[in-house]
Amino acid sequence: MKNFALHKQNYIIIAVSVLLIILGFILMYGSKTEVEFNPDVFSFRRITLAPIVCMAGFVLMIFGIMWKKKEGDN
Repeated sequence: MKNFALHKQNYIIIAVSVLLIILGFILMYGSKTEVEFNPDVFSFRRITLAPIVCMAGFVLMIFGIMWKKKEGDN
C-alpha cells in the first residue's frame, strides 16, 4: 500500500469529517412556515451549534488529508 497517498486512517478521519459536516447542515435545517417572522430562525441550534459543528468538520477534513502515517506503524 506504499503507492497510495492516503492510508486507511486518513479515509476514516475524512469519513467522520464528512458526517460532521452533514450533521451541521442538518442542524441548520428548519421547518417551512408561512409566517412572515419565525423566531425559531434565531435559535441556539441554528445560530451557534450548527456552524461550530460544520467548522469542526472542515478542520477535521484538513487534518485527515494532512495526517501522515509514521514509518514504524503498520
